[in-house]
Amino acid sequence: MKITLTNLHTYPIKSLQGIDLDTAIVESRGLKLDRRWMIIEPDGMFVTQRKYPQLALVQLKVTEAALVLDAPGMSTLEIGLTENTRVSKYVKVWSDECAALEVSKTANQWFSDYLKTPLQLMYMPDDTNRLVEAKHNINNHITSFSDGYPFLLISEASLADLNARLEQPVPMNRFRPNLVVSGTEAYAEDTWKKIRVGEVVFHLVKPCARCVFTTIDQKTGEKGAEPLKTLSQYRKEGAKVLFGQNLLQETNGVVKVGDEVEVLEVKS
Repeated sequence: MKITLTNLHTYPIKSLQGIDLDTAIVESRGLKLDRRWMIIEPDGMFVTQRKYPQLALVQLKVTEAALVLDAPGMSTLEIGLTENTRVSKYVKVWSDECAALEVSKTANQWFSDYLKTPLQLMYMPDDTNRLVEAKHNINNHITSFSDGYPFLLISEASLADLNARLEQPVPMNRFRPNLVVSGTEAYAEDTWKKIRVGEVVFHLVKPCARCVFTTIDQKTGEKGAEPLKTLSQYRKEGAKVLFGQNLLQETNGVVKVGDEVEVLEVKS
């Protein structure tokens, strides 16, 4: 059975909508532009849809020079890809702290007005190196403002298996993968240790633990019980509900929709 890369997604601003790609550049901290921006509270703690599900309603487009944002009741915000105030601040993603740059006072006010609470928009500069957790790090790998790893892979078959158990199927965007593959059995990715996608070699280092984020409808911003309730019935290990695999790249390069996925090594 031929395994194929069928979808590519990047999420420039953490917890906002993803961007669908035909071709993506694999860089040291993830796909190009992936989660290089993040919204924070005044104490530096990251902000996501877990606390503010209405972030799902923010429309995001990427041009050659800018991010363009729209949201209900808000005027359009345009952020230059290199725009920042040169003001540095330590920000937090879970237990990690790293240095980031404030983007602009205008962006801060835009998000503060939209969510009706003081917020800032921060950018991860090239000289910030946030290491992946040591337990699963292979070669001093770094990541952006992702929850913990630079890449997430899910198979279409795994989602189809989940949806067969649900009264109302859910789309893949509930799970925010970077790479989606077809041509596998459900959860085949759980057995892979090393793969090649196009010209890039990836190591599958840890299953992805899922949270309440998966219960937020990305079209409406409304929370429900599913699919987390159903996943917890058959994908729970200890206290964690697992769906998808976190990856680290062995090499940088380019991946494209349609690339063949070759399984180089499976877990013993």
